[in-house]
Amino acid sequence: MSAPLYFRQLLAGRDFAVGDDLATSMRNFTYAIGDRERGEVVLVDPAYRPAELVALMGEESLRVVGVVATHYHPDHVGGSLGPDVHIDGVAEMLREMDLPIHVQADEVEWISASTKLAPAAFVAHHDRDVVTVGDVKITLLHTPGHTPGSQCLLVGGDLLSGDTLFIDGCGRTDFPGGDARELYTSLHERLAVIDDETVVYPGHLYSPEGSLSMGEVRARNFVLEPRSAEQWLAMFGS
Repeated sequence: MSAPLYFRQLLAGRDFAVGDDLATSMRNFTYAIGDRERGEVVLVDPAYRPAELVALMGEESLRVVGVVATHYHPDHVGGSLGPDVHIDGVAEMLREMDLPIHVQADEVEWISASTKLAPAAFVAHHDRDVVTVGDVKITLLHTPGHTPGSQCLLVGGDLLSGDTLFIDGCGRTDFPGGDARELYTSLHERLAVIDDETVVYPGHLYSPEGSLSMGEVRARNFVLEPRSAEQWLAMFGS
């Protein structure tokens, strides 16, 4: 990664939210991306203890100027997992800071329902839109399937794949808004433009590695083996 790009991968339960049993078990990654020279960063999927994430950035003399959400699920942006389980996230951040929350347009209604924030709180984007942080450009790729507005982030030679693609496996499609056929298209067509040298950074630590090149992921990830939608649906369709 070249200057002035700032990039940091943070694991919930280890790098922040230490002692939170739910955060530790869910193994979510939050990412910080920004311009080191300008001292500005955005947080990707800040959940569990967002105030700690902001403080961590402050320790490096970096100011959080926005959030990018890969999708609406509470373990990525906050919200309720049930009547007695709430995860802090973007709603709690907005009580303390005035920040743009960048999401795919198809995810606005879903993330609004999850976070209890009005739709106007979100900046809606479309496929290939670019979010700029200082001189750093982040390209948003719409990759529906896990959710209607799931998105991956392309920055430099790195792909933040959210829950669309893990090092091993991919996001589930049996949650509300999931679509197995759309996920097949996202994995096999929309992400086909990603070259083998690009490094994949997933939304969860579900493998020994926290990142791996796209070529290595393609060589070992069983969800990329089917060669047709019919094969895919026979294996993974619900």
